[in-house]
Amino acid sequence: PMNEFVLLARRGIRYGRKHWWTLLIWALSAGLLISGATLLWAATLELPDLKSLETRKVEQSVKILDRTGQVLLYDLHNKMQRTVMPLDSISTYIKQAVVAIEDPEFYTHKGVKPTAILRAVFTNATQGDLLSGQGGSTITQQAVKLTVLTTDKTITRKLKEWVLALKMERALTKEQILEIYLNQVPLGGQLYGVEEASMTFFGKHAADITLPEAAYLAAVLPAPTRLSPYGSHLGQLEVRRKLVLDKMLEHGYITQIEHDDALSAKVEFV
Repeated sequence: PMNEFVLLARRGIRYGRKHWWTLLIWALSAGLLISGATLLWAATLELPDLKSLETRKVEQSVKILDRTGQVLLYDLHNKMQRTVMPLDSISTYIKQAVVAIEDPEFYTHKGVKPTAILRAVFTNATQGDLLSGQGGSTITQQAVKLTVLTTDKTITRKLKEWVLALKMERALTKEQILEIYLNQVPLGGQLYGVEEASMTFFGKHAADITLPEAAYLAAVLPAPTRLSPYGSHLGQLEVRRKLVLDKMLEHGYITQIEHDDALSAKVEFV
């Protein structure tokens, strides 16, 4: 059987050498046909309009304050707790921590990262699930998914996400995209946005969050329920927090001294 296999392989090599030009033409034709069909399919997709993003009304929970307007008496909410904050009212540490761990190339890419997409597709394919959505998503893609798309795991939805991410980068500034993401991102249970998470975790506004606290906020992002500071996976949360600080140091957001001080700091949760 081994001799027969070697013989067939040699015949295949000889055929390839003899007819390489024909094989190349067929391969190019097939590639063009597939690409054309994909572009035609993409052109027929119905995409949401991004023009209303800047003026949209985001669902927020209702706050009842005391007469001074400073003390929160009640937070009335149905399915979500969210308080939308402008980007300049969110701690710089939060912004840096989130970008460092979620999308270090956020300020330089155009909405999608082809290499990350290919890496994610390969990883998911080897795991037997092309739609598992592991990795590859930029902050822009996540902002699109949180605002104008559903969370359905379909190839069509993923393609829309890529197209809309490119469009969002042209329609909005990086600061606007980051503001949308930080106000929309789920952070466990009914908590949405970094302001509500800051008040719930630390009893302070997002503007007042320190570096050690910001590391915890960014740490819970990939799995807010499992990595909740009130859950049973605190060891995993600590590992993730260290990774956030390591990434902030790696990308120049903090110094080695700030990194070490934040890593050793004792953070109290409300």
